[in-house]
Amino acid sequence: MPVYVIVEIDIVDPAGYEEYKNLAGATVEKYGGKYVVRGGRTEVLEGDWKPKRIVVLQFDSTQHAKDWLNCEEYREPRQMRHRTARTNMILVEGLAGP
Repeated sequence: MPVYVIVEIDIVDPAGYEEYKNLAGATVEKYGGKYVVRGGRTEVLEGDWKPKRIVVLQFDSTQHAKDWLNCEEYREPRQMRHRTARTNMILVEGLAGP
């Protein structure tokens, strides 16, 4: 069953965050993930949510997503993200097959 990591990001250091983006992509791919959304334009349809940036990653399983988040290769980029942006992150299960 696919799972999605959804991240709401408020960038506080744009230059540092660009450096983070350059490092993070390879780690996502290494753990079988792919970007579904990477900071595209957002439009609020209901409510008062005002996200700055949204990123959605897809992984084959919860375990792959957690392996990526906690892997050694992502340790430094993750710390960089924590320094350069405020984030909220959730994992949500997708639908299993057709």
